[in-house]
Amino acid sequence: MRSGLSSSARTPTSMDEALTAVLEALRALPESARLAGIERVRDALHQLSPLATQPVDRVRWVPVEEVDPNDYNPNSVAGKEMGLLYTSIKHDGYTQPVVVIRDEAKGKYVIVDGFHRYFTCKSNPDIYERNRGRLPVVVIEKSINDRMASTVRHNRARGEHSVQGMANMVFTMLDNGWSDAAICNELGMEPEELLKLKHITGFSKLFEDVAYQKSWESKNQIRLRKEWQAREAAGEALQPDSLKRDPKQMKAAKEAANDKRQSGTT
Repeated sequence: MRSGLSSSARTPTSMDEALTAVLEALRALPESARLAGIERVRDALHQLSPLATQPVDRVRWVPVEEVDPNDYNPNSVAGKEMGLLYTSIKHDGYTQPVVVIRDEAKGKYVIVDGFHRYFTCKSNPDIYERNRGRLPVVVIEKSINDRMASTVRHNRARGEHSVQGMANMVFTMLDNGWSDAAICNELGMEPEELLKLKHITGFSKLFEDVAYQKSWESKNQIRLRKEWQAREAAGEALQPDSLKRDPKQMKAAKEAANDKRQSGTT
């Protein structure tokens, strides 16, 4: 005989029973296995969450040894502030996760934002032990340039970044083929500020026969220009394969070649 209750009426009891069973199973495990089990449950809940697109919807507790700092962060914190951060974490715990990407080649998480929170856990035995050697992280998926831009946005939002570190990062982004406009838009930077950072890094000295000016070519742009000029000189109508794949790069190569002709340089 069928029950007179609808499935929706039975759901709360069924859900409570399921939750109770999961909790009892987790309690029966030793601590390390329990932590792993909790992470599995969180993964499952995250997959069902309507907010799954938000990184903070899934905070992971990962062994601090599985986390590496990046090699480009322009943020710097004085010793006094580091002491205050330790005191804050000691008394209040971790209230913000560290932002990371997953580097499968290294088999580790790489920090995008939160190096000092990571360092506090790794270098202070009391914090490390309280955290069971683990660090709270959220994972984002970004390319290297997008990771740099994300790091700068986090730092600038807090008013924490060093000029030299910013200049070095901008140099790398230019060298990777980003345009001035793209860098300014992604980093929330004025053109004049970008110009100063270019000057600090000596970006204008990538080639010596061009005087200091507001626009320089990156190595990527130089390669594309020379490739285009070689094809044009040979009378080839076909575009280079790399330019076929990216119309923006084709346009940039054409403009760079035209600029060189007008300026009389090669």
